[in-house]
Amino acid sequence: MMKHSAAFEELCNDAKTRVREITVAEVKQKLDAGENFVFIDVREDNEWNMDHAAGAQHLGRGIIERDIEKVVPDKAAEIVLYCGGGFRSALAGDNLQRMGYTNVLSMTGGIKAWRDAGYSME
Repeated sequence: MMKHSAAFEELCNDAKTRVREITVAEVKQKLDAGENFVFIDVREDNEWNMDHAAGAQHLGRGIIERDIEKVVPDKAAEIVLYCGGGFRSALAGDNLQRMGYTNVLSMTGGIKAWRDAGYSME
């Protein structure tokens, strides 16, 4: 498991006080039920190209704020973000909320927890 710097973890933990979190099991249940939400992987391009959760689309951390309004114009749409472990997705979610998005969630444990649960990958 990657060891993050204390300052980065502090920044992420601060963001997590404002961003709702959702478990991988809850996300899988929503996908299986056919619920209408946008599932976004915010990892780097090389991470996405290696593998990603089935049904997700990619908007990396470096461009999500720039491109989100084109991909998800409805600021009330439900958006579930994930990254490698749940840190970058919280930061991205915090920024999206600052941009006016009102229904943003961060998947706890990220792709690692998704893989560990044995859920479908692409």
